[in-house]
Amino acid sequence: MNRSSQDSDWQADVQRYALRRPFLKEQSIWAVWAYRFGRRVDRMSAGLEKKVLTSFYWLWFRLIETAVGISLPKAALIGPGLRIWHFGGIFLHPGVRMGANCTLRQGVTIGNRVADGPVPVIGDDVDFGAYAQVLGGVRIGNGCHIGAMSVVLCDVPDGATAVGVPARVIPKSAVVQQAQVTAENEAA
Repeated sequence: MNRSSQDSDWQADVQRYALRRPFLKEQSIWAVWAYRFGRRVDRMSAGLEKKVLTSFYWLWFRLIETAVGISLPKAALIGPGLRIWHFGGIFLHPGVRMGANCTLRQGVTIGNRVADGPVPVIGDDVDFGAYAQVLGGVRIGNGCHIGAMSVVLCDVPDGATAVGVPARVIPKSAVVQQAQVTAENEAA
């Protein structure tokens, strides 16, 4: 049986793509597959098979990184259900920890601010807008939205939205209030 089909994280990733043949329609899934493959190889027992597959992983990782501009190093910890829209220019630091069901768009960078500095910890269900940057030892809570072109340098609590350069945090209650006002104005 194919080891990919036994990887529940990979199955959750594919499910979020919701396409019949995602490998033929979405280049970003190539990078996600390479990441999951590298993680599976790392869990293997030491031996010749692991050595050969590790070499294949590094070749495949570099080819995908170059071809589609997505760098998801296997050292990063990424939960199941990763979805990448609009591939290209996406870079994650190897020390990043990211929860389940996160969404990345083109140009997203998640990493440290200085060499050997701390890196972000991302919760579950976080949605990153195009060209969003999250830098340094910050924590992004569950259910957050990081606005397009935002530069996040501080913690973002659960459910909040971060927008701007540098990003300012908008609490969930303010976002809900604004949505209600907008709906009322459209209804009038």
